[in-house]
Amino acid sequence: MDKNQAQEKVNELREILNKYAHEYYVLDKPSVPDSEYDQKLQELRKLEEAYPELITADSPTQRVGGEPLEGFTKVQHEIPMLSLSNAFNEQDLRDFARRASQGTDKPLAFVCELKIDGLAISLTYENGKFVRGATRGDGTTGEDITSNLRTIRSIPLSIKEQRKIEVRGEAFMPHKSFLALNEQKEKNGEEPFANPRNAAAGSLRQLDPRIAASRNLDVFLYGVGEWEAEEINSHSGRLEYMKEQGFKTNPEWKRCDSIEEVLEYVEYWTTERPNLRYEIDGIVIKVDDLDIQEELGYTAKSPRWAIAYKFPAEEVVTTLTDIELSVGRTGVITPTAILDPVRVAGTTVQRASLHNEDLIRSKDIRIGDTVVIKKAGDIIPEVVRVITEKRTGHEEEFFMPEECPACGSELVRLEEEVALRCMNPNCPAQLQEGLIHFVSRNAMNIDGLGEKVINQLFREKLIHTIADLYRLQRDDLLKLERMGEKSVDNLLQAIEVSKENSLEKLLFGLGIRFIGSKAAKTIAYEFETMENLQNASYDELIAIDEIGDKMADAIVQYFSEEKVIDLLNELRELGINMEYKGSKRTEATSVESPFADKTVVLTGKMEKFTRNEAKEQIEALGGKITGSVSKKTDILIAGEDAGSKYDKAVKLGITIWDEDKLVETLAK
Repeated sequence: MDKNQAQEKVNELREILNKYAHEYYVLDKPSVPDSEYDQKLQELRKLEEAYPELITADSPTQRVGGEPLEGFTKVQHEIPMLSLSNAFNEQDLRDFARRASQGTDKPLAFVCELKIDGLAISLTYENGKFVRGATRGDGTTGEDITSNLRTIRSIPLSIKEQRKIEVRGEAFMPHKSFLALNEQKEKNGEEPFANPRNAAAGSLRQLDPRIAASRNLDVFLYGVGEWEAEEINSHSGRLEYMKEQGFKTNPEWKRCDSIEEVLEYVEYWTTERPNLRYEIDGIVIKVDDLDIQEELGYTAKSPRWAIAYKFPAEEVVTTLTDIELSVGRTGVITPTAILDPVRVAGTTVQRASLHNEDLIRSKDIRIGDTVVIKKAGDIIPEVVRVITEKRTGHEEEFFMPEECPACGSELVRLEEEVALRCMNPNCPAQLQEGLIHFVSRNAMNIDGLGEKVINQLFREKLIHTIADLYRLQRDDLLKLERMGEKSVDNLLQAIEVSKENSLEKLLFGLGIRFIGSKAAKTIAYEFETMENLQNASYDELIAIDEIGDKMADAIVQYFSEEKVIDLLNELRELGINMEYKGSKRTEATSVESPFADKTVVLTGKMEKFTRNEAKEQIEALGGKITGSVSKKTDILIAGEDAGSKYDKAVKLGITIWDEDKLVETLAK
């Protein structure tokens, strides 16, 4: 057999093997016995061994997993993988539907999908080939786990669509695979996985793809990121299109024309959940019409057009043996229940937050009580109620102290708050918690400064405030336990590198009340420098999208504090960057740029720019890039093969530029 004949045979075998795999792993309807698939796979493998130049990344033989990796590289999600807000009861779902209907004058329909309990993933295809797979990570930055995802046989390595397309979904471990894996772990004397979600996540984060290949993982795809596919106006249409391309979508989704239908779907799967071959932890409800999704938009953390209903949590009984107090970085005193260890939703629980004194009183919780606990949202342990009939008379009432357990200052209850607070800005517990937050990954991201090291530095009185971190001396650090020369040098280098972080990292690290990482980035983008932000008024802050009353109030209050002004002056003197380093909007931009405050969509292939390069330059000139065309779109920039977005822009009368117009505009 010559090379041309071998190529023909290889193509023929790959086509038939892909067909068999799709029938088996996606449709669950195999048309041939396993032995026939194995025989043809072996035939293909022998041909590829004889002609290694014919091996391609999308060959069925490449699913077994290659050599171990040294580490995972980071992947930036062009369109963030946002989390969803949660609903826990019927009223929450009705409120979601009401809010959505108030945001549009069009009739609403919803798509309900099972919420798979696994690991969120993103799959990117170019020219019909699977080129990259990534974890969700923090929503903006994930990890490249392409080698591990290639081993999942329900993920197609090639599709019909030739344009770039990114699909998103959930990788999971079916019950059968989970039970077999834990059985093997117990035989090997290893700790079994607590639940299928942990098992799936642990498998996909193995540096050796062969381990992932042995775990029999599966996927369901349910959404998109970057999307240059056909003219599709609904989420249900996207699901059908994805299925046509060979992606595995969950067959149990349903389009509902009313919230009453949504509630029926939720009720059905609340009882039918145990009969599935995989774990689900809720139902995802999305507005079906994509134009309405665009109208409704997003909050700082989640889309307004989707919500996740969480199933009622498993409840168990245990004994509450004590109540401990902790002081948070904002001074809030939080009581925590100490429990006899008990298994809940796959993990052992020994502690549960009691939140505040009012909750303890309303539930009449006493030390020594027999209590019912659950995991709220299947994650956070909480005390549901006391079984009062089991009381013996030896239980003790609990009273919150009048003084801070960390510093002895008087505790106060602010107006309209239920929590007690320590108002001492120098309270050691607050300072310690604030420092732990400051060095965390989403804040200043200082490697080597974890909670244990911060606590150690605090005990040794080497740090008291944020500024002290930047005054640490090598000789002092070398005197500490488990601090060798290399670790000290690495730590000091990490601290030095953090001085160059962009403004949003510092803003989030400062721990301003109500300001999360997304809001910090929005604020940094708008004001560009710490000085501008310090001088900002409430009205200027509230004018920014995604910044509400409480956030604006908190920012103004924070920067009016004398101790904050002193701290920022210290940090400036120590060389900490106080400017936004992302794409900036200059004064000239806001007046002269044709992109200022415009919503822009990019589509088609460009010759003179990559999509990212065009996006960065437009954003630097005040434009906002979105992924789909709607009535809110101001400009569509169309490259070659623009497709359905171009047609929709024409229909809506939106301004359309070609690439030459973009080049000419940017040159000016």
